[in-house]
Amino acid sequence: MAPPTALDPEALGEQSGEGFDDVVRQLGEYFAAERTSFELPLRPAGSDFELAVWDQLTRIPYGETRSYGHVARAVGEPGGAQAVGAANGRNPIAVVVPCHRVIGADGSLVGFGGGLPRKRFLLDLEQRGDRLF
Repeated sequence: MAPPTALDPEALGEQSGEGFDDVVRQLGEYFAAERTSFELPLRPAGSDFELAVWDQLTRIPYGETRSYGHVARAVGEPGGAQAVGAANGRNPIAVVVPCHRVIGADGSLVGFGGGLPRKRFLLDLEQRGDRLF
């Protein structure tokens, strides 16, 4: 199975109705540079390590970045930077779980399932307030 490259509705639980409308609303606010965090009931499926990494990603403040190594140390796996990268690649709710905020140890943009131009856009959106619409 290929890793997801966009939001996986299964990881957000409800796929229609009021809950889904809230997902759409919050994403719209984010891309309009009006929201800095999400208040959604998340149910991503993954290994214990992946869940720990994804939880850690939600703790990276809006507009900031962390290295893969930093995230690995934060989840108790020093030396696990590559494993963090693999977990990021399997993140089923990109943007909501902000894997785009993880960068190389040297500050370079590396590894993003949606492509590096999208990663750059998301970081610019958060750091400079560039609006999608």
